[in-house]
Amino acid sequence: MVLFDPYSPAFAANPYPVYATLREVSPIFHDPAFGMTFLTRYRDIVAVLTDKRFGRVRPSAARSEARARDEGTKRRTLPYYDRYVRVNLLETEGDTHRRLRRRLAGALGPKRIADLSQRVACIAAEIVESLDPGTAFDFIAVLAEPLPVIMISELLGWPVNERHHLRPWSAAIVRLYEKDTSEADAERAETATREFATMLDALATERKTSPRNDLISELAALESGDGDLAREQLISSCMLLLNAGHEATVNAAGNGLLALLRHPQSLQSLSAQPQLIDSAVEEMLRYDPPLHLFHRFATEDATVAGHDFRAGDMLGLLYGSANRDPDAFPDPDEFDIGRQPNRHLAFGAATHFCLGATLARLELRSLINALLTASQTIELLETQPEYRTGLVFRGLKRLTIRI
Repeated sequence: MVLFDPYSPAFAANPYPVYATLREVSPIFHDPAFGMTFLTRYRDIVAVLTDKRFGRVRPSAARSEARARDEGTKRRTLPYYDRYVRVNLLETEGDTHRRLRRRLAGALGPKRIADLSQRVACIAAEIVESLDPGTAFDFIAVLAEPLPVIMISELLGWPVNERHHLRPWSAAIVRLYEKDTSEADAERAETATREFATMLDALATERKTSPRNDLISELAALESGDGDLAREQLISSCMLLLNAGHEATVNAAGNGLLALLRHPQSLQSLSAQPQLIDSAVEEMLRYDPPLHLFHRFATEDATVAGHDFRAGDMLGLLYGSANRDPDAFPDPDEFDIGRQPNRHLAFGAATHFCLGATLARLELRSLINALLTASQTIELLETQPEYRTGLVFRGLKRLTIRI
């Protein structure tokens, strides 16, 4: 028996020994507390991600009466959350998914990201330069959180005087992705979704008649009466960009910098060879990824690695475990900023590969470069920085450093 207790402080501090044991003794296991079967090995997870018999939507015929009643209750008690968060790009399949993804991919194309490159670097540098030399500060609060909020808000075309809402809204909404939530968490998520949706709706209406060079204007121009892009889809897509992109970048930045600071030789190598920044960022994403769990449903009966699944079964894909699988990565517990190849799963794979991956990588490079440009010495002031408990997202509560 392996103690799988993902909401314990011990697991939050270091889940990787548990993952290693699971890969050895129980690589595919069912946990009734979660109502899903977990997969831990890289090859099995990639097999599911690339198999069309598995998707993000549970087939309606497989929903039990109890689950249907539960979902009906949630729709009554969390109407805004159910309307906008549960129907975003991540939660769709087939033609709807392909159409929405094509629209968002066009809006987040290479040219737009390239145009943002210099802006991201400038913002990161400005924040670092504003700090008093030798002063201790929380990297998460001072750098990792503000940068993606600024970038997402500028990308969307969000009013500057309303930016302060975005981070709290995002945190409240994604909190419900975890299992250990309370009624108070649900109420906060519903309130955040309602307030976010109301403001997005107003902005989309305004930009439809007075467009600007921003994503809300671009998506508003695509709205049509034939359902090609409905207002509900516009709102849910913009929410997803904030929630998925922002949370992932904040967590990846904190986890990645901590890994660098715990491996001073790697930090020295990166300082001496700035051209290693791209591979260093990929290794940060692999070594301690910001997203540890993604789920799929079996849309029909299927077998994976000798394990039979029935249509409607939920599978938990443990990306955090896959990224440390020795069958996929030589010396997986070593932090190697020159690792090649590095086909990690931090952004998923196949149909649902993260659309914001390019922007997240750009922000991570800018954050690390800004710190190294300001100082060749980055000092970690906490022996054991504390991780938030959670299984879906993995991130630090704070990371106190000095440059």
